[in-house]
Amino acid sequence: MSQENKKKIDESWKQQVDKEKKEAESKQEKYHEPTFAVFLSSLSMQAMIAMGKLQNPVSGQTEKNLEQARFLIDTLGIINEKTKGNLSADEEKLLEESLFNLRMMYVEEKEEKK
Repeated sequence: MSQENKKKIDESWKQQVDKEKKEAESKQEKYHEPTFAVFLSSLSMQAMIAMGKLQNPVSGQTEKNLEQARFLIDTLGIINEKTKGNLSADEEKLLEESLFNLRMMYVEEKEEKK
């Protein structure tokens, strides 16, 4: 894809997002902005769902898929490594605490299976 096409798509994206924000404001609705903390929380919750610690909001069931949980925890580990030095103190703390807690839960789940 050419740089010109990428710029057009990027500009179209920005215009669409601005339009959605203004529509939400006019309806006095909340416009949900993504943040790094929300992103981390989302991955962490998915890992907890995969470990059976939380109910799956789609199925309403508690299910275990430890392979999926491990994949998500490893993904957070990659994010931790690749963002070193680029996070605020609060973001770094949230990521490290999430990783610690998820890894502990995962080890406990694996121990229970033995």
